[in-house]
Amino acid sequence: MSDQKPDTQHGSQVLRQRFDKARDLESSGVDLFPNEFRKDTAVEDILSRYESWSAEDLEGLGTRFALAGRIMTLRSFGKATFFHLQDQSGQIQIFVQKKNLGQEEYALFRKLDIGDIVGVRGALFRTRKGELTLDAEAVRLVSKSLRPLPEKYHGLKDVEARYRQRYLDLAVNPQTREIFRTRTRIIKGIRDFLDRRGFLEVETPMMQHVPGGAEAKPFFTYHNALDTQLYLRIAPELYLKRLLVGGLEKVYEINRNFRNEGISTQHNPEFTMLEFYWAHVDYSQLMQLTEELFSELALSILGGHILSYQGHEVDLTPPWPKLTFHQALEELGGLSPGDYQDWDRARELVRKHGENVQEKEKLGKLQAKLFDLLVEPQLIQPHFITKYPTDISPLSRRNEADPSLTDRFELFLAGREMANAFTELNDPRDQRQRFEEQARAKARGDDEAHFLDEDYLVALEHGMPAAAGEGIGIDRLVMLFTDSASIREVILFPLLKTRDED
Repeated sequence: MSDQKPDTQHGSQVLRQRFDKARDLESSGVDLFPNEFRKDTAVEDILSRYESWSAEDLEGLGTRFALAGRIMTLRSFGKATFFHLQDQSGQIQIFVQKKNLGQEEYALFRKLDIGDIVGVRGALFRTRKGELTLDAEAVRLVSKSLRPLPEKYHGLKDVEARYRQRYLDLAVNPQTREIFRTRTRIIKGIRDFLDRRGFLEVETPMMQHVPGGAEAKPFFTYHNALDTQLYLRIAPELYLKRLLVGGLEKVYEINRNFRNEGISTQHNPEFTMLEFYWAHVDYSQLMQLTEELFSELALSILGGHILSYQGHEVDLTPPWPKLTFHQALEELGGLSPGDYQDWDRARELVRKHGENVQEKEKLGKLQAKLFDLLVEPQLIQPHFITKYPTDISPLSRRNEADPSLTDRFELFLAGREMANAFTELNDPRDQRQRFEEQARAKARGDDEAHFLDEDYLVALEHGMPAAAGEGIGIDRLVMLFTDSASIREVILFPLLKTRDED
């Protein structure tokens, strides 16, 4: 180890002691970062298989195990030491005796710290208190921790520190590790569900010449070799529908999207979505598919249809209630048609609730704001809200009975939108008119208005089959299934201000 001085601005005395102990180990011939030890067993495998074995059964086992993980506790009694070793799957107690290791090796072991990563070999036994324990015959340093874990390792409570140093949060908080295990199970469950139904998983561009598929403000970048500005995608929708044109009738993508919007407990500028498209169906069939997906995930993750979210008991048992957008404004929002169908009255109500209104804002947008303010917080149990105004649905097929509305639904759960779906607009003439209207809105200052995508229109002119598509927010889904109040809890590395900006 070099004579590099530790960064004392964060840990002063404790940090200096760590560096001194590391130098002492190295001067004794110990490699601080070797790559020789190989584990053969995970802690979880031992616990699941041998937790119920008696002391007598363990004595007759005759098997030696090689484990590797981080030291989380240390209790020394002179010639013997107990510590807890933690790997990705769990913790187990380790018993280290001087008589087993020998004087020199035991003396080196005593110089190790909480946080160090070690490998151990030995047999299982039970202590007098009955705890399943590995009796170490050898202990090897795998990686020296030059910085200490947070004081009271099990209590890293500072929220900002947990998000900024997620590696420490994962190391010391079991509930955080469980959230991300659940996230992986949810994503795998979604893939299995769609794969079994014949959907093809695909990948579409994350850098695009024209961002589309949502009303959102994009991030932009610049490609030097092509000498052109590009955008980070706000949604994969228009590329997935190009695949429908090409004859792929059932496609999906679990994708990263980027939207240059505010940060809140429900919004992160970089987030994960599931989007899938299905030819020769309409949005009503996606409602049934959505119920089946959520039901299957609930049974797999929770073992039933009831979940608890932030003090609310939510029942995912299908079928779920359905209300039209205007019915919801009336029955749950307490509005009359005169309140939401008149532009001046709708604007007055929006402003009354503290929201801004842009000049020449479409009536549909005012209605959407009233919905967000008055209806959405009441939708704790799953509800499908259908038939949204065409003004706020630039990619949705018009309803044949009332062209001012679209064949679209949103799924609401726990007071927030969880999914958005619609029968796709496949008439290139109508789509061009909608894009042009969106372009006019953008020219008036609406940063979230949809771009006009000429290449997509050309694709539609080649013929896209009747289809329906849906997007589901993966992060919000994980929040729901893990009872997490903030989206930052379920994203490993959420976007934060730099320290200099704090």
